[in-house]
Amino acid sequence: MQSNFLDHFRDLASKYSRTETALSQCPYCSMQCSMQVHKEHSYYSSRHVITPHKADPVNQGRMCVKGMESHTPALDKGRLQTPLLRRNGKHVPVSWKTAMDWFGRKIKMLQRQYGKDAVSVYGGGSLTNEESYLLGKFARVALQTRHIDYNGRFCMSSAASASNQVFGIDRGMTNPLSDLLLTKCVILAGTNIADCQPTMMAYLRKAKANGAVIIAIDPRVTGTTKIADLHLQLKPGTDAILASGLLKVIVDEGFVNETFVQQHTTGAEELLEHLRSIDLQQVAAITGVPVDMIGLAARAYGKAESGMLFTARGVEQHATGVKNVCSYLNMVLLTGKIGSPGNGYGAVTGQANGQGGREHGQKADQLPGYRLIENPEHRRHIAQVWGIKESKLPRKGIPAYELFPAIMRGDIRSMIVLSSNPVVSNPNAHLVEEALKRLDALIVIDLYYSETAKLADLILPGSSHLEDEGTMTTLEGRVTLRRAVSPLPGKARLDWQILCDMAVALGKRKGFSYASAEEIFEELRIASKGGIADYSGITYARMEQENGVFWPCKREEEAGVVRLFEDGRFYHADGKARLIAVSRTLPAEPTDDKFPIILTTGRVMQHYLSGVQTRRTPALREKVPEPFVQIHPDTARKCGLQEGERARLVSRRGEIQLAVRFSADIRTDTVFVPFHWGDEQCINRLTLPTMDPQSGMPSFKACAVRVEPIHATIQGEEQMEDEKEKVVAYR
Repeated sequence: MQSNFLDHFRDLASKYSRTETALSQCPYCSMQCSMQVHKEHSYYSSRHVITPHKADPVNQGRMCVKGMESHTPALDKGRLQTPLLRRNGKHVPVSWKTAMDWFGRKIKMLQRQYGKDAVSVYGGGSLTNEESYLLGKFARVALQTRHIDYNGRFCMSSAASASNQVFGIDRGMTNPLSDLLLTKCVILAGTNIADCQPTMMAYLRKAKANGAVIIAIDPRVTGTTKIADLHLQLKPGTDAILASGLLKVIVDEGFVNETFVQQHTTGAEELLEHLRSIDLQQVAAITGVPVDMIGLAARAYGKAESGMLFTARGVEQHATGVKNVCSYLNMVLLTGKIGSPGNGYGAVTGQANGQGGREHGQKADQLPGYRLIENPEHRRHIAQVWGIKESKLPRKGIPAYELFPAIMRGDIRSMIVLSSNPVVSNPNAHLVEEALKRLDALIVIDLYYSETAKLADLILPGSSHLEDEGTMTTLEGRVTLRRAVSPLPGKARLDWQILCDMAVALGKRKGFSYASAEEIFEELRIASKGGIADYSGITYARMEQENGVFWPCKREEEAGVVRLFEDGRFYHADGKARLIAVSRTLPAEPTDDKFPIILTTGRVMQHYLSGVQTRRTPALREKVPEPFVQIHPDTARKCGLQEGERARLVSRRGEIQLAVRFSADIRTDTVFVPFHWGDEQCINRLTLPTMDPQSGMPSFKACAVRVEPIHATIQGEEQMEDEKEKVVAYR
């Protein structure tokens, strides 16, 4: 009897066991690795398993630890599943009708009382192209506000501004990643690819195996610098000065491609005149990189028959970020290493869709297709697509961080936040939190009860990458299609549907009645047509058939432009690139006796951005459960610190307490802290909000701090008051 029962039970279990498999994409970095999502059903339960997609043309069956666990937070039981409205100081569940009625009344009242620009919009770099496009349209048509920007401002804005100035176009990479296998020299400036884009490391290893010399420029020893042939361990904030030293050697030792410079660039005379004044001994003294190392790196790049140069946040997240990138682009142009296989430049995008997010309207000064909002012709084109008068389009807004001082001044009374966590990701985070608390209405659309959502008046449950269909643009400039593979939980809605619901609540149904993400993309194609970021030749069908399509792509019957500038023409009116002489730059906040150490921030492999998703992933959280301060043992001893104990980090803007981690892999004048945590562990409570005047990028990568034991004597009243005054000044 027992045997028969067991056989019957096994037959029943087998009958109900099945596996459903669908293709999706990782929601994290700009590699956008495709993956197989397997939903395994059994008689007892069901579970999800992720495996790499071996047919992916870019990641070729590789995935990092974050990607393998990316389904976990999306399926977390703690996800928001119903609208929440603050009543009597508490968030209570309400219906969508109640939520939208409240939203419509509140926003209309505030705009009647304070004007259209009293309402602001704050987007995210993980949104699809369709959602990025729709968010910009929502802000400018439904709200009619000029105040929209997004957290991608803190990602690639300096590289974008520099690329536009130098090349006349901003696409993350001028070449496909496969060109790394053809190059003979790679410079990695301020990029820790091993932790930030792990599946890209295979390209670097293959490049090295093919004979390429790899040069890494970073204040720390990292997994990336360890595979390099040369590591220039510079002082944070001295990037442009180091680049000037490299350029000096390139010019003095005859590595300039004079034919290329003459035919394809302008500004050479001014740059060469500037470089004559550069003293390599001074460069070495300021940057901390010996003269002989500067020479070795410059010769390796200059002599190489081909070369690729990459920058990332270590170079870009400074008040001089644009100048820093321009300095490195001068190296690319002087040597003529661009526009052919194995020769090019790349800004290693951090966020999933940091590239597409700014191409189609989330940035304060841009319209879809990478058009400029202050350009009359660009305004007319978009106004026609949107069915409004050009005069009704708002003018240029302000960069992301500046929204919060504007709140403090009373200029902005409400903010709508979509898929971002500004309380954690912004510099001077105390001010940001204080500003959000002052708003008359904070509306947050998110998956989770994040640090920012906790402050909201209305929280709307949005969609994850598993439920959200749409397109993403990778660091290569390849536009890919991600299909939905899972139903929405509870009463959550797709992000683009929520934007449409809010537009209807404001009485703007016209222009916001879409049946699908693809319908939004079809409108995006029309809006982008003729712009620099022209997607008009890209369709959903093509993306599926071709594993993504590079932009610009002007016609359906033509391939996208895989490698930029192969015809020798750049995107300025005269077809020439710009060489830009960069004046001497130094960190925005120098060290002194009270704050003698440089703080720099960055990522660890196991976490992503503000950590809202990865901190909800047990397998990742267990690896790195809390932030730490990485400090050289010699520096730690001078500060009176012990390995593993907690220390106090203090800047002119605040202080936090962190565990001490000794490491000889960092400079003695520098400490490093990862930025993936909020509340009392938020390192951005200390970072400097001083911004690049051209890009609006804050100085995340270099500010002055002191490090002391927890039990250290608190400073005297006079000194503390002095520091408080400085905090006010920085605000």
